[in-house]
Amino acid sequence: MNVLRIEDISFPKQLFIDGGFVDSAGGETFPVVYPATGEEICRVPWARQGDVDRAVRAARRVVDEGRWAGMNPHDRERLLHRVADLIEAHADTLALLETYDTGKPIRDAQAVDIPLTIQCFRYYAGWPSKLKGETIPVRGRFLTYTMREPVGVVGQIVPWNFPLYMAAIKVAPALATGNAVVLKPAEETPLSALYLAQLMAEAGVPEGVFNVVTGDGETTGAALVAHPGVDKIAFTGSTAVGQQIMRQAATHIKRVSLELGGKSPHIVFSDADLPAAVKGIVSGIFYNQGEVCLAGSRIFVQKPVYEEVLEQLSTAARKVTIGDPFDSGTTFGALISEEHRQRVQHYVGVGIREGARVIEGGRIPEKHSKGYFYEPTVLVGEDNQMTVAQEEIFGPVALVLPFETTEEVIRSANATKYGLAAGLWTQNVSRAHNVAKALKAGTVWINAYNLLDAAAPFGGYKMSGFGRELGEEALDLYTELKTVWTSLR
Repeated sequence: MNVLRIEDISFPKQLFIDGGFVDSAGGETFPVVYPATGEEICRVPWARQGDVDRAVRAARRVVDEGRWAGMNPHDRERLLHRVADLIEAHADTLALLETYDTGKPIRDAQAVDIPLTIQCFRYYAGWPSKLKGETIPVRGRFLTYTMREPVGVVGQIVPWNFPLYMAAIKVAPALATGNAVVLKPAEETPLSALYLAQLMAEAGVPEGVFNVVTGDGETTGAALVAHPGVDKIAFTGSTAVGQQIMRQAATHIKRVSLELGGKSPHIVFSDADLPAAVKGIVSGIFYNQGEVCLAGSRIFVQKPVYEEVLEQLSTAARKVTIGDPFDSGTTFGALISEEHRQRVQHYVGVGIREGARVIEGGRIPEKHSKGYFYEPTVLVGEDNQMTVAQEEIFGPVALVLPFETTEEVIRSANATKYGLAAGLWTQNVSRAHNVAKALKAGTVWINAYNLLDAAAPFGGYKMSGFGRELGEEALDLYTELKTVWTSLR
């Protein structure tokens, strides 16, 4: 595949605050590492409290002056469409940065991450002129109506698995509704967020509307959450960190939306189209190296087809091509870091000790000693209460469990603290919709998996978080609803 390399392009490596790229006040930096080799790509600033304060004050000024929210909505739409145009024009560079940051195959970045990002900006670019309130018939002689206003300054913290797309689903609706944003990308994957800042400036987005601070969660992220000038925090990441954010946000009664972990059930009934179901299972757990919050990691298979599904799944797992993320034949890249690979390997060991059996994978591939690779892994077991059935691994580890009845699998599927997503395969239409209704999950796929669209809301039940990103529903996350009463006497 003829692709650019990191040395072929220039890209920003500074904080983006108030319309310009700047170093951190203290001059501290941290390394960005290419997961496929473990080699350092570059260094970027480590934003401390003072840097976060500069970014928040820039955003606060924009909000207080009304330069963005008060802009003609058609002009705001034009600018957001221009951002989408520029993302499309720089798609190859952005895909390159995503691959170097994450270790994912560049074919996935090109075919999924960047197109979804463009779609997201285009979808929300259409909303500024369509935000409206409504009149309410009340008792007495009053004209009573509602109006939507931006929340204000929004702090947004995104994870490392889909860096640019995760930023887009937060940034696009926030800007469309007139807010100013301070974005903190994951410390492992800051490069595409900084490049997005460059494109925002080129598009003509006013200074201070969009800011990017790079750093870790313990200092940079915590400073953003705690800052009294931030009106709302939008976070995607682990449930444990989400809990910390909620506690901290309570100090200033900040609005919070959380998209957290998952342990999603993927159910195969005996009447399913098995080749299609197995293809869906492979996508659901091995796509993006399993580093997906909605990964279908608990695979429930009805007993009459259990052995057949195991055989097909094992064959499919062996056919996954691990390799150089820039090789056109690679379908499975590196995990994000050595620390994360050790976490995945630890969970596999725990599963074995608790009675699970490895039928495929479970090792570091011998051919890929450099970088943070790990084989697609299939475990089989009987106990839905095992650690590997209850805790999010966030890696390419599938646990396959047998079941007999519909009632049994619904109970098992819902027997988790999470409720982000679920999938099921059956040709029985009635059963499909009854099971979808019974599953406690924010998204349910029937005879499909891993589908997302900018127009379709996404979010979780239970400890998978609250609030809905994407779709019209995401506008609620970034607007306040004001009611106005006018006496007609």
